[in-house]
Amino acid sequence: MFRFFWVILMNLFRIPYYVIKAELMQLHIDDYTEKQRYALAMKVANMVRRTGGIKTSVYGVNNLPKSGGYVMYANHQGKYDALGIMLGHKEPCSVVMDDKRSHGVVVKQFIDMVGGKRLEKDNLKQSMKIIYEVADEVKQGRKYIIFPAGGYWNPSNRVDPFKPGSFKAAMRAKAPIVPVAIIDSYKAFELNTIGRVKTQVHFLKPLYYEDYKDMKAVEIAKQVEQMIKECIRKQKSDIFI
Repeated sequence: MFRFFWVILMNLFRIPYYVIKAELMQLHIDDYTEKQRYALAMKVANMVRRTGGIKTSVYGVNNLPKSGGYVMYANHQGKYDALGIMLGHKEPCSVVMDDKRSHGVVVKQFIDMVGGKRLEKDNLKQSMKIIYEVADEVKQGRKYIIFPAGGYWNPSNRVDPFKPGSFKAAMRAKAPIVPVAIIDSYKAFELNTIGRVKTQVHFLKPLYYEDYKDMKAVEIAKQVEQMIKECIRKQKSDIFI
């Protein structure tokens, strides 16, 4: 957590500017394109990365579908996960986030700028509504990040079991599923250090609708989970997953 507070402290003079600018853009949202809002969000993400001494290596960008909407499903380790993925994703994309963690200063503005969805984990009806909204937007060409493990605190490269329900968004949209393996992302904000850290983001080969149309959600979840585990094993052969 030391790095998180360090980043806040070192950017106290910048944060008000970005917060105000983001709030003004949100008030006049129709005056700005999705790319303009995403560009502002990425400025904040890069500010966090540089100030925090974080280097993220990105692999497999060529695996991303060239057109249309899709859903990226990634393992979850901590606060830096979505930032790391987005910094490696040139086209605007969004994220589904736990509602309880989405209202802090800067976090709120960031989620608003990328058009993120706030998921109430203890509200099944609201959760399904969000899944349907994501599916509808993906049909229209938007890209989303979902963390199907559901949990948050996982300061390790261990991959927690994926929840099948998370995959309903892609299935409903009949959209490509892009597995994303993140490695050492927990080192950014979950350890009590401010030393330089390196993280990795791997965009794996997608599963297209034709690949999974005859599969059940639980089968898709297991396959994506195994693909991510295998990628992490190849990169970090000495860890327990």
